[in-house]
Amino acid sequence: MCGRYTLKTPNPRLQELFGLQDVPHLVPRFNIAPTQSVFAIRAADSAAALREAVMLRWGLIPFWAKDLAIGNTMINARAETAAEKPSFRQAFLKRRCLIPADGFFEWEKLANGKKQPWWIRMQDEEPFAMAGLWESWSPKSKTGAIDSRAGDTGNTERESWSPMAKPELTDEGEFPAPKTVQSCTILTINANADMQSLHDRMPVILPIEAWDAWLNPSTEKAALQALLKPFEDGHLIRSAVSTIVNRPTVDSPECIR
Repeated sequence: MCGRYTLKTPNPRLQELFGLQDVPHLVPRFNIAPTQSVFAIRAADSAAALREAVMLRWGLIPFWAKDLAIGNTMINARAETAAEKPSFRQAFLKRRCLIPADGFFEWEKLANGKKQPWWIRMQDEEPFAMAGLWESWSPKSKTGAIDSRAGDTGNTERESWSPMAKPELTDEGEFPAPKTVQSCTILTINANADMQSLHDRMPVILPIEAWDAWLNPSTEKAALQALLKPFEDGHLIRSAVSTIVNRPTVDSPECIR
């Protein structure tokens, strides 16, 4: 699985490696956690660029969801079943992304019952791309209609509207307009030899030559699924790090020492 990761690579290197025209101003991150805003890359709508950089909420919220809470449990999606699961299948077909990282964390269960965190990264310390899916969500209206992604019909898991917490009124005495949230999930696969002693799952790491196909809206489903496999053995290294990384509120270099 992938529940925490790092991205401390300088902006110019990310822009060069991923072929981006613009990159949001990013500060070094040493403990990126679920529900936080994360840096992602997806196919651009503009003819002027093939890829665009965006910030997405980590924890995918399906377009049919009643509220944001479902995203807290959908930080990962199994690569073997994502194309068929109602929560992910539309995103798998239409909304794929790359999620850059330069390391991720996994916890080893020790004989004494404690867990030792490890920081896993490439041997050359270069950033890499994890396979992701993204979705756009807006609150439902009182009629039960979906305020966004109206074209994605036929999902049997949508439910009728039920009142959510009453929002604060604006200064004009009106209810604020519903806010659209764009979110993402990271695909996982069976662990390779570098990871198997720590966990049986790992994030899908896409090699550079697979990035275009993964982002291309025209790539066939079978070709997409063929890209989702454990990363080649022998390229990942790991270091035992401080248990301070267990706290998602801590984001400092101490997390990787």
